[in-house]
Amino acid sequence: MDFIDQLKQLATRADQLKDKIATEEATKTSLILPFFQLLGYDVFNPMEFVPEYTADVGIKKGERVDYAILQEEKPVILIEAKWCGEALESHDSQLFRYFGTTPAKFAILTNGLTYRFYTDLDESNKMDLVPFMEFDIQNIKEEFVPELKKFQKSNLDIDAIFSSASDLKYSNAIKQLLTKQLNSPEDAFINYLLSEVYTGRHTQPIIDKFRDIVKRALTQWVNNILNEKFQNAMQNAKQESTVEDQVAATETIESGNETTENSKIVTSLAELEAYVIVKTILHENVNTDCITYKDTESYLGILYNGNTRKWICRLFLEGAKKSVVFPDTENANGTRYYIDGVNDLYQYKEKLLDSVNRFMQTESN
Repeated sequence: MDFIDQLKQLATRADQLKDKIATEEATKTSLILPFFQLLGYDVFNPMEFVPEYTADVGIKKGERVDYAILQEEKPVILIEAKWCGEALESHDSQLFRYFGTTPAKFAILTNGLTYRFYTDLDESNKMDLVPFMEFDIQNIKEEFVPELKKFQKSNLDIDAIFSSASDLKYSNAIKQLLTKQLNSPEDAFINYLLSEVYTGRHTQPIIDKFRDIVKRALTQWVNNILNEKFQNAMQNAKQESTVEDQVAATETIESGNETTENSKIVTSLAELEAYVIVKTILHENVNTDCITYKDTESYLGILYNGNTRKWICRLFLEGAKKSVVFPDTENANGTRYYIDGVNDLYQYKEKLLDSVNRFMQTESN
């Protein structure tokens, strides 16, 4: 099983357990230790994974950090653990104190759901106030998976991680800044753009006038990029579907079993678009290679691992009344929701995730 699949399994476990975990100790045993086991550490070997590691601060003795990962008998990563129902914002100062008293180069603050990674980029031997990476097990972003793999026991190279931490820290900061400007452009940002496109004086009334224009232009620009990627993905899916249909037709003819029923089934562009939308919605939480489809005369079935008994949803897109049906344990035919068009599927992200998670949990049990 790939590393990202293991992460997704742990994410499913965390989602099932988080509301039932009432203490910090339960968080450690149920969520945090399994995470570091996934990274390849023997969490029961105090020669590499030390619980209650001593990190005395000045005259204050007996200070202990929850865990320390050792390399050549020296701590290289400190881990401070909190209850999964607790916010992390008020606890980084505690880890900050521990960091300066040990030779550790990295520190991780976690509540079993969110993992914040720190180092000393700004000032040597002094933990940065801002993490260079934040990983959320409930919202796995694939861009962070390669960075997380660098912390696996088999890959652990302190110098290499430190070298990439700076790029990661500032690229994340830039993305956060751009997101902020996209939602609410600040005067300085508007002023910079005006200096490139507007020849008049940048008075406050002018800046205020351009605020909505800038926000609208940024939104349209991002939407254009997303639409272009979406159209490319849809075209690729259409081509793949055409190839698969040709292969299937060839195999049917060769076997002498071609049927009238199959000849009536034509996968429409709207159905292909819906299929791509479902994969787009699920891609952050599920290995989309597991998401397939089977077309029938009356509906398009979105399946998990090609199993018709594991249908994620059924799409009825022909005719005036369009709908999507989700499995329902109380109703063998599922529950139907009417939609105006395929873009309405974005409103049903939680139901799509519920369907997929049900099958993933069955596999893991």
